[in-house]
Amino acid sequence: MYKNSDQPIRIMTVDDHPVFREGIGAMLATQHDMHLIAEASTGHEAVELFRVHQPDITLMDLRLPDITGLEAIGLIRESFPNARMIVLTTYKGDVQALRAIKAGASGYLLKSMLRMYMLDTIRAVHAGHRRIPPEIAAEMAEHAADDTLTAREIQVLQQVAAGNANKMIADKLSISEDTVKAHMKSILSKLAANDRTHAVTIAIRRGFLDLQ
Repeated sequence: MYKNSDQPIRIMTVDDHPVFREGIGAMLATQHDMHLIAEASTGHEAVELFRVHQPDITLMDLRLPDITGLEAIGLIRESFPNARMIVLTTYKGDVQALRAIKAGASGYLLKSMLRMYMLDTIRAVHAGHRRIPPEIAAEMAEHAADDTLTAREIQVLQQVAAGNANKMIADKLSISEDTVKAHMKSILSKLAANDRTHAVTIAIRRGFLDLQ
């Protein structure tokens, strides 16, 4: 059990879908110890509203129309280092979860899990704990010792995902074709992938690539 307080937990939601925000608001409205004080639809709006309201908990989507949720978390925590953030996302990948935790998030929840876990996660994070879904925590642990992809390797893989051959990738990134091949060899090794297509599939699943 978490400590009760006379003051409700003050919450801000950040998501560019009004219907989703309404759903969150409806869930919070049923809780006597929670109060929705602000809603933002963009990252920059979230930063401004946080400055005005300074909520106890911010529910932050990762994909926003201007900057990413992770960038918004970083901007908020520059001025408010103790801000408590819970990321709400559709991404199951360990890479995105790890990036969120490194950015300063205390909780990470899949949107499909909200009905089961959101209220408990809000209370836990407000009490100073960290909450990550067991299946995502397990995948993070599984890949903890893996070599991560470099920024250049991710660029190469993005070009592969777009269907470009090595020569085209070399031209687009202003590197030699041999360098592209070297990067691909490293990518296949790091991801334990059988071929280029397999590497793209793994990278999307784990969150290295976000193909909109």
